[in-house]
Amino acid sequence: MIFDGWAGLGRVLLVGTVAYVALVLLLRVSGKRTLTKLNAFDLVVTVALGSTLATVLLSKSVALAEGVLALALLVSLQFALTWLQVRSPRVQALVKAEPTLLLYRGRFLDGALRAERVTREEVLAGLRSSGVNDAGQAHAVVLETDGSLSVLKQGDHVPDGVAKPRDAIS
Repeated sequence: MIFDGWAGLGRVLLVGTVAYVALVLLLRVSGKRTLTKLNAFDLVVTVALGSTLATVLLSKSVALAEGVLALALLVSLQFALTWLQVRSPRVQALVKAEPTLLLYRGRFLDGALRAERVTREEVLAGLRSSGVNDAGQAHAVVLETDGSLSVLKQGDHVPDGVAKPRDAIS
């Protein structure tokens, strides 16, 4: 089916605009932290918000009020989780992974690479994107909690809180 009538298009325009404005307002009220890329829970919320918005836009069986309530629920739950995470070390440990050392003093930490499912090639690509051409020129490479790689050059200090595998402590 290519065209099902003007009523459907009008509904998408009206509901889409209202749902989008509601989502933007909810995100603005809830603060910057709601959609950061800090952990898996943030990714889940981002995908769920997109899926909910798409459902509200395209499904005639979901009323606008229900869709806006679903968006508000997801944003509120994310706000509550991040609020608790900042105030409770237990919640933070449950929700947020620790950064992991993958390369230390120019040496790959194979156990950490396997545990985090990262290849040497990915670490080397991270080094190159940071302007380091050789693993020997790096003091450390850290897999951050958001999945990004941080490169510490020679002379930099590995910060506290970074999980150091046994084979890196020497």
